[in-house]
Amino acid sequence: MLRKTLLLTLLFALLTACAPQATPTSAPVPATLTFTDGLGREIKLDDPAQRVVSIAPSNTEILFAVGAGSQVIGRDEFSDYPEEAKALDIVGGSMGQYSTEAIVALEPDLVLAAEINPPELVKQLEDLGLTVYYLKNPTTIEEMYTNLEIVARLTGQDAAGLVDALKARVAAVDEKIAPISARPSIFYEIDASDASKPYTYGPGTFGDLLIERAGGFNVGSELSDPYPQISLEQLVVSNPSIIVLGDSMWGITPESVKGRPGWETIEAVKSGNIFPFDDNLVSRPGPRLVDGLEQLAKLLHPGLFE
Repeated sequence: MLRKTLLLTLLFALLTACAPQATPTSAPVPATLTFTDGLGREIKLDDPAQRVVSIAPSNTEILFAVGAGSQVIGRDEFSDYPEEAKALDIVGGSMGQYSTEAIVALEPDLVLAAEINPPELVKQLEDLGLTVYYLKNPTTIEEMYTNLEIVARLTGQDAAGLVDALKARVAAVDEKIAPISARPSIFYEIDASDASKPYTYGPGTFGDLLIERAGGFNVGSELSDPYPQISLEQLVVSNPSIIVLGDSMWGITPESVKGRPGWETIEAVKSGNIFPFDDNLVSRPGPRLVDGLEQLAKLLHPGLFE
């Protein structure tokens, strides 16, 4: 009996020794997040950014729209939307001047720049040891969706639902505008400090893009510069049927336009088709471009949106 017990014990020991040994498992090492920004630079993050400084109003709006508002710790002084952004620390921005000391003091793990920020500023911040992502302006609404997705990935958010909702709203406008044959001519005023040659949106700008997609013809599209001044003589010849006042935030009113010398012969002035408009919905390349599209489409073709 004893001999049998010893044999069984030896056999068990032999089998145990031959069995594959379990190896301890270690926690997976998170992969570095790698991006290529609008300047062609490779940007790396160990983790999604949790402390973000935005130095452009459009970027601030995008950050809040994709759900990363609580991760924004600083902003430029023109970032005034959404309302919660106004409570953030300001790092400059007036006249293109930013406080690099204020940005560094906030200890961000990401600074989000845009095309309104010169590449020299990006390099300056980078030389101070900061990680800077330069978000290139979109040239279409569809490219704007891509920017939303980029910022979402940078901050660990998911923009799929937001993008789908925006696409649906744009598609609804496109569907209503598609059948129209007559496009009203539009003069969009950006700045009329000199009413004899006000600034407008030229070809390739967001203003031109949105007016066209909203079912209008932008008289500024016939000019060569993106943000040209149009002479009163050119404006009279173009004879727009609608005037949109993007400078209404600076106190320009339909009544003040009607009182401008030489403007009385323009069709929009004679018919009273002069409308104040929030230029932030046009000039900031973020999700509110869709708001701008909807409002312009309703303004130009009210009968289609009743």
